[in-house]
Amino acid sequence: MKLTAVITKEEEGFVSLCPELDIASQGDTKEGAKINLKEAVELFLECASKDEVEKRLSSESLVSSLEVSLA
Repeated sequence: MKLTAVITKEEEGFVSLCPELDIASQGDTKEGAKINLKEAVELFLECASKDEVEKRLSSESLVSSLEVSLA
């Protein structure tokens, strides 16, 4: 299964998010945050009911850039 990993730099470390399942994790490095997110997603998929997985996957996620004006 291919899912999205959105990784954001925070003050200390990185936060990772899988928007399709609404699962987040963190790590000291980008790679660490991605590895921890993968583990969190795998644990969720092992433990969640089929209905919960289908419910979360049924919502559409879109990752896009956004251009705004600075005042």
